[in-house]
Amino acid sequence: MATPSAVATAPRPDPGRRPRSGRTTELLLVLGAVLVAVFGYVEVGVNIDGRAPADAAEYGAALGVLALLAHAVIRRRATYADPLLLPIAVLLNGIGLVVIYRLDRATPNSQAAPTQLLWSTLGVALFITVLLLLRDHRILQRYAYVGALAALVLLVLPIFFPPVYGSRIWITLGPLSFQPGEFAKILLAVFFAAYLAVHRDSLALTGRRIWRWELPRARVIGPVLLIWAAFVGVLVLETDLGTSLLFFGLFVVMLYVATARSGWIAIGLVLAAAAAVTVGWLSPHVHSRVTDWLDPLGSIAAGQGANQIAQSLFAFAWGGILGEGLGRGHSILIGFAAKSDFILATIGEELGLVGLVIVLLLYALLVSRGIRTGIALSDPFGRLLAIGLAALIALQVFVVAGGVLGLIPLTGLTLPFIAQGGSSVVTNWIIVALLVRMSDLARRPPPSVPPPPGVPAEEDG
Repeated sequence: MATPSAVATAPRPDPGRRPRSGRTTELLLVLGAVLVAVFGYVEVGVNIDGRAPADAAEYGAALGVLALLAHAVIRRRATYADPLLLPIAVLLNGIGLVVIYRLDRATPNSQAAPTQLLWSTLGVALFITVLLLLRDHRILQRYAYVGALAALVLLVLPIFFPPVYGSRIWITLGPLSFQPGEFAKILLAVFFAAYLAVHRDSLALTGRRIWRWELPRARVIGPVLLIWAAFVGVLVLETDLGTSLLFFGLFVVMLYVATARSGWIAIGLVLAAAAAVTVGWLSPHVHSRVTDWLDPLGSIAAGQGANQIAQSLFAFAWGGILGEGLGRGHSILIGFAAKSDFILATIGEELGLVGLVIVLLLYALLVSRGIRTGIALSDPFGRLLAIGLAALIALQVFVVAGGVLGLIPLTGLTLPFIAQGGSSVVTNWIIVALLVRMSDLARRPPPSVPPPPGVPAEEDG
């Protein structure tokens, strides 16, 4: 125990001490993320061809330029942003490009990696645009209802286009195709945050108590039932189990954060289960996915060969602890979804359990930093928006990983930053940009504290 004299002479924090911005740490981590991706790219070439790819330097330079541009904009316009958000996004995006390139080598007629790099470039460009134009996240609250209307239009549009792999979630215009639900999820997160920030007190009122849960009053639960019915309608019309569960899960999570009432969690679980069971019996496409989930090896016993879930489970088992090495697996046998839903199976086979856990921990760290940003913000809208965006990533990773690992039925969502899909990678870069902007405000010191040496002072707002 310290003596009184020791306590009296202990150094005290200097209120005028300049806080650390974390930009140097971010720069070093970004460079490390680029080097990891380049090493993986080279390993694919060495394992398949016995030598490094001829364009390895160009690939590294392209990814490095994108990462450094994003870092430079953060250093200039979001000086005190969380230093881990950008490096995690760069590393996950780089891993995705490497694995897609590896799968391209097994499908000579498909060159998805260059296209994915172009989409990543667009995503980083929008990341930079958001940071340059959006100086305060609270501005988004003014356009919440306009965004909700735009999100509804984006969700309805695919109904008028032909189904792709059994689901109506794509809009195809000639050679160009995109998934509007990916953009709608950001708009819905903004709307939910704005709505709940205003109405959280009335939603927190409770009525009856059933066992351990305090349920809300009947007049308050009406809007939630309406939203549930709308999402079930989208599920039935588009045969898209994943997007419906993602949106409804997002609303329930944000509702719980706003009200701190566990009754909403109970209601959400019951309604989601009822919707999934109902549509599972009514939709042949969803029903077949549930059947494959219940008996993944049933197709082998029936003499039809291994289905996608069975191939995925074989890939995970064959990878073991350390994996076969990039380029040495056989996950391409999964078929058309090897680069989208089942790209996690390639990671499990070629990087093993260790690589799979590292990828999942990267997602967990990204989500935790988003939640930490939300907790640090003082305004209710920003707190709900940051936690909602983090929940979007968490829910999407859980749904995809759960489906590929056979824990839940397949849903058709894409793994953030890693899976092939231009719409997905672009929207995820926008999500990270919003988290960066909000974390800058949350970590920004009072105006009286000068910035670190070499860091330009940022205007308020």
